Amino acid sequence: MRFRTIIPRFQRFCCQPLCCAVVVLSSSLTAMADGVPSNVRGSPERQAFLEGRSKDCPGCDLRGVRLKRRDLSGADLTGADLTDAVLHAARLTNAKLGHTKLEDANLNKADMKRADLTGADFTDALLYAADLSGARLDGAVMTRAHLQHSRLTRARMPGVDLYQADALSAELAGCDLAHAKLKQANFGGANLSQCDLSGVLADGANFARARIKGGNLMRISAIRADFYGANLTGADLTDGDFRSSRLERADLDGAITSGMKTQGALLVDGTTGQ
Repeated sequence: MRFRTIIPRFQRFCCQPLCCAVVVLSSSLTAMADGVPSNVRGSPERQAFLEGRSKDCPGCDLRGVRLKRRDLSGADLTGADLTDAVLHAARLTNAKLGHTKLEDANLNKADMKRADLTGADFTDALLYAADLSGARLDGAVMTRAHLQHSRLTRARMPGVDLYQADALSAELAGCDLAHAKLKQANFGGANLSQCDLSGVLADGANFARARIKGGNLMRISAIRADFYGANLTGADLTDGDFRSSRLERADLDGAITSGMKTQGALLVDGTTGQ
């Protein structure tokens, strides 16, 4: 008889506000634990990525992580923060890295062929001998990036910011750099053949001995730029602004030069443009 009376009393107690509040609070805490944002350092998604159980970690806080030679091909790291991360020789082919933060990151010799790097921030990043062939870099920020001997063949780079970037001897044949910012960048000895450089801002940039055969340089602003010994055969320089630039010993055979501004420039024959 006592047992039968205890159950109704317990049921009545659990219907009281205090008991209901405890149940609701417990449920809320469980839901919060299951939905920890990926940008929180202790999130399950981040932990699975760092342990190699997952390649995807969009929006994750991955500052300073070491991922040397890690296979991240096809990974989704959209919007992740990889500032100061070490990705030396990592495999990132076809990876989704749109709007990621890669400031000061080490990407030397990384394989990023056909990766989506739209709007990514590579400020001061190391990309020596990295392969970005066919990658999408629309609107990316590559200020002071180190791109020496890197490959960007047929890369899509319209509007990219390469201010003071060092792309010495880089391979960029067939790339799209329309309306990019190349101010004071170094492309000495680089291959820019068949590249779209129309509307580019390249004041003070170095293109000494660069190969720009068949390139589209229409309306380029290259004031005080250095094209010493550059190969510009067959290039379209229509309405380009080369005032005070250095064109000495450049090869302009077959180039279209209509509307080209060369006042104060050191011309091919060693004379000064008027």
